[in-house]
Amino acid sequence: MWVFSTAGCRWLGAVGSLAVTLGGWAAGTLPVRGGRGLWEPHGSGVTVAGTVLAYLGLTLLIAAWWQYGRLLAAGAADRVGTTLGWWAAPLVLAPPLYSADVYSYIAQGAMVLEGHDVYGAGPAVLGPGDLGGDAAASVGGHWTHTPAPYGPAFLVLAQAVVKLTGGAVIPAVLGMRLLALAALALTVWAVRGLGGDRRPGALWLAALNPLLLVHVVGGMHNDGLMTGLLLAGVLLAVRGRWVAGSVLIGLAVMVKSPAAVALLFVGVLVARRTGGARGLLKGLLPGAVAAAVAAGATLVAGTGFGWLRTQSVAGTIHTALSLTSDLGLGLGLLVGDDPEPVKGAVQKLGLLAALALIALLARRAWQGRTDVVLALGLSLLALVALSPMVQPWYLLWGTCAVAAVAWDTRLGQYLAVLCAALTYETAPSGHTPWYGFALMGVALGAGALWLRRESWPPRGAPALPGAARPPLEARGRRTA
Repeated sequence: MWVFSTAGCRWLGAVGSLAVTLGGWAAGTLPVRGGRGLWEPHGSGVTVAGTVLAYLGLTLLIAAWWQYGRLLAAGAADRVGTTLGWWAAPLVLAPPLYSADVYSYIAQGAMVLEGHDVYGAGPAVLGPGDLGGDAAASVGGHWTHTPAPYGPAFLVLAQAVVKLTGGAVIPAVLGMRLLALAALALTVWAVRGLGGDRRPGALWLAALNPLLLVHVVGGMHNDGLMTGLLLAGVLLAVRGRWVAGSVLIGLAVMVKSPAAVALLFVGVLVARRTGGARGLLKGLLPGAVAAAVAAGATLVAGTGFGWLRTQSVAGTIHTALSLTSDLGLGLGLLVGDDPEPVKGAVQKLGLLAALALIALLARRAWQGRTDVVLALGLSLLALVALSPMVQPWYLLWGTCAVAAVAWDTRLGQYLAVLCAALTYETAPSGHTPWYGFALMGVALGAGALWLRRESWPPRGAPALPGAARPPLEARGRRTA
């Protein structure tokens, strides 16, 4: 097997990231209107060449990341922050990559400014001459008429970007990318603080992760902001500042609702520190603080409480990565002409199973049998695995939390393989072609062979290191 130094990995990953960017200029998720000659659709030949270049660059980036992780696991010392800068920099000026969601964000921000009910209608209400109309024209098919499933805090940010840029597509996209970079910085700060002596490798699995780079920096998904706020809130809670931490988690919920899972584990942390019946009662307070933040954010934003009824709209869209949706659809086709009732029932059962697993992990964290941060990460992974709609970047929710405390375990290796494979699933244009799934299968096969040949934890070490970690109180006294 070829071996690169950490410096060699840094260069190789930067070249791969640059190739992804250059390929994206030809084959990215380009706007239908408003590209100003810079981000304009090209002919089929140029588009195919750009797609091939982007996939080759992605392969180089993943190979560099994989080898970099092996070197860190072997004890190599390196400036991980510098490497992150090299790998992320080429993506900063790229057009939207791997998703058209950023156009939805811009259109929804424009809808708020124009006085439309963003929770009652989709971007289709914006016409060609309206503020944000160019972005609305570029929104992906089924999202055109879909109300926003996002919280008011995120819509305030999207509204600010549209107001500052006048809704012009290129400046607005770059404004949203600045938010994505801020989310990346917040994630780095939180993972470093939670990781303690595992910082370099923790950042490898979390921030240097190609899945995060292409979908948060390149695709500007607001999942990055949700994850950064969530982990920052958990870090503050670990350091004893659970009120401030609950405020940040409340803001994360006002970006995307799955962040609410973190409130349960912050409550466990608070209850354990206090102890007894008083501790159990005090453990409810983080949820109360976050609820107050949610109510305040909604009132300040002026968008109303419609977000409470739009949290399930994403579940109506079938994605091939959702196990419960695929199983429900298959069973529904077997038993009748209309598979939707069976599919809906299986999706609900999946969510109930996820809630049961989360409750079990919370109990283990309360008993001190599993690290609280690790239990949170596993809970988010369970929620994603059993959700009615699953996108590749959803894996980052739990992976970033697990990375902080268990990146160098078998669990960390499994997640690294999954992240590498899922990065291939989506084309730079945002579509999910058959060859994306084929490449994903090849990456999974290569990862399986690697897992058989190389094990990071010492022989006989536990796969989940909850009992081997320093107590949370001790970690809370560490500096970031």
